[in-house]
Amino acid sequence: MARFCFPCFQNFGGSNQAVTNRGTEISETADNWVSPSDIPLIEPNSKEHRMREAQLGAHTVRSHGMTVARTHMHDWIILVLLVILECVLLIIHPFYRFVGKDMMTDLSYPLKSNTVPIWSVPVYAMLLPLVIFIFIYFRRRDVYDLHHAVLGLLYSVLVTAVLTDAIKNAVGRPRPDFFWRCFPDGKALYDSLGDVVCHGDKSVIREGHKSFPSGHTSWSFAGLGFLSLYLSGKIQAFDGKGHVAKLCIVILPLLFAALVGISRVDDYWHHWQDVFAGGLLGLVVSTFCYLQFFPPPYHTEGWGPYAYFQVLEAARVQGTENGAVQQPAQGEEEDGGFMGLHLVDNPSMRREEDVETGRG
Repeated sequence: MARFCFPCFQNFGGSNQAVTNRGTEISETADNWVSPSDIPLIEPNSKEHRMREAQLGAHTVRSHGMTVARTHMHDWIILVLLVILECVLLIIHPFYRFVGKDMMTDLSYPLKSNTVPIWSVPVYAMLLPLVIFIFIYFRRRDVYDLHHAVLGLLYSVLVTAVLTDAIKNAVGRPRPDFFWRCFPDGKALYDSLGDVVCHGDKSVIREGHKSFPSGHTSWSFAGLGFLSLYLSGKIQAFDGKGHVAKLCIVILPLLFAALVGISRVDDYWHHWQDVFAGGLLGLVVSTFCYLQFFPPPYHTEGWGPYAYFQVLEAARVQGTENGAVQQPAQGEEEDGGFMGLHLVDNPSMRREEDVETGRG
């Protein structure tokens, strides 16, 4: 008659209980995990934030900055080439279009100074968005978002600048104040063909042939248009919940860009067609550059860059593989084993335990 081994039953029960407890921990971790799309700006000290980092890992500038930059090394090289090309375009002499006496009616507006100085354009079109990107980075600690936002902004502004100055030099349209640039003393002079014979300052005359399109306006919409798209994705302005206050945040950068364009007409530095073309150019380029790195703002995942979700998916796949039940090698000693199977320690869960106990 077979004898009942009570200690064996205790070991069996303890192993079963260990597996059950471990399974419960995994279940609780899965239940408590919060999708990043639910809370785009999670508080850094919240438990949801720690769970997100346990699932994805803390991808900061210090830990992954150089890796991300090296991955996009060719993009940064192209940016340098764009800067060089822009410098060349600023040196190239623009086309001097024929300007007759009968055209001076629309080109005799007063010569005024800029309401928006030239030096201020890079400040609000580039530095302001960069400050906002850095602020959001310190909230989310996502180097992918920071890198792609900065790279997309620089591409938006530089591509727009190159296109703007290339068109300016090719078209050579006179500014509305061209008469006073050409004849600062008010005494008009024309050659035998009826073309102007300017006797003003050469640099001022040269600048007078760069009316189309408006550089102030194109730069403004390139930088602030990109910022508007970025913010609309981050705050999920088009989530279908009808929060009009979010639209105010999105429209504010575009309103400022539009006011800059209006000031160019008021200062008689540009015709209205120049401003319209410059604004359209900047807005189109900023949209294309934004969509290179981020989903559309109305998308459910529009709050983060494509790279973030690619890394997130890779982390999920790796977590699934590490958390799977594996067959141990023959003769292997196991702690907490049950029926020849054991649960592999999940690195993401170990990361979460370290965070909870203060070891992380």
